[in-house]
Amino acid sequence: MWIRRSLALMGLTMALVQAGTSCARCELSEWKDWHVFQRELIHSQGRVVDYSDDREITTSEGQSYAMFFALVDNDQVLFHRLLRWTERNLAKGDLTSHLPAWLWGRDDKGNWRVLDENSASDANLWIAYSLLEAGRLWKEHSYAALGSLMLQRIAKEETENFPSFGTLLIPGKAGFLSETGGRLNPSYLAPQLLTRAHAAMPDSIWRRVLESSVEFLVQSAPLGLAPDWVDLHRGEIEPSTAGRVGSYNAIRVYLWVGMLHDAALSAARLKSHFSQASKHIEIDGAVAESIDILNGTASEPGPIGFSAAMLPLFRHTDFGQRQRARIASLMRMPTGYYNRVLYLFGTGWDENRFAFDEKGYLLPAWRRCR
Repeated sequence: MWIRRSLALMGLTMALVQAGTSCARCELSEWKDWHVFQRELIHSQGRVVDYSDDREITTSEGQSYAMFFALVDNDQVLFHRLLRWTERNLAKGDLTSHLPAWLWGRDDKGNWRVLDENSASDANLWIAYSLLEAGRLWKEHSYAALGSLMLQRIAKEETENFPSFGTLLIPGKAGFLSETGGRLNPSYLAPQLLTRAHAAMPDSIWRRVLESSVEFLVQSAPLGLAPDWVDLHRGEIEPSTAGRVGSYNAIRVYLWVGMLHDAALSAARLKSHFSQASKHIEIDGAVAESIDILNGTASEPGPIGFSAAMLPLFRHTDFGQRQRARIASLMRMPTGYYNRVLYLFGTGWDENRFAFDEKGYLLPAWRRCR
């Protein structure tokens, strides 16, 4: 399959050179932070390495985000390399037949392999989204076709109908459902991606998933504070210790909601609801690393990536300005894979390097170069 795809994409390098020449004649500046990320965290093979783990792991999440950033940067060669590594190593060589395993790295015997076969639905949704948009923006039909096939498989293998909410994305193929409910992750439900999935497959379940997700996001965050995980029991949100904590997962909820186009479905409701978070989540001019979502009790200040993640939702507020000032005080790019990802999403959007329209389509700044 990769032989056929490689033949179809032989012109990518020339297209990249031409795009770079075009961009040199416009005002779009180099995305230095992303290029630092590439040099330090993306292996030449095309995998994102999380060096905070001794196993030097690669996750499907890391691959999905890197593919998105490569698309935002108009880097067709890197995008293809990331996709090829993901398919070969995480999807048994065929993304049309297998959703990617979420974890790859070095095992106890020193062998490099898949360490956990389970899937991660958020990563799969981001990969499918980036493929759809790469196909549209770069006019590469094979990408769009693969993205559509992935959406079909995600809908089949990673969604479930829950009483009181409807059809929702479950975190992975295995381990998250029980006889009476399940455990869900609100940060996996990026509304613009679900909107784009519906646009790509209007006669499928994606419209229902989008509508159910909006209701679920609001009801799982009573104070506008998103939780990391939510336990459902017989269709209702079940109070639990895990369901009270908002931290490294939940931070993405504010990020995705903040980047919604104002005219997108339920954007006004979501932005108004989660804007309440600023009453509780700020600590010492930063964003709390962890917070009790039911009483608003915050812990110590979180990393700089947390501040960046808040920029889209609070762009024109004093709270947002304080986070922007905190970021500006940083003399270099933050460390750590996940911290950097949040930083790239938040600052990249704040610098107008990309946006989403009301239908979830990507609006990259490099389109101005044409």
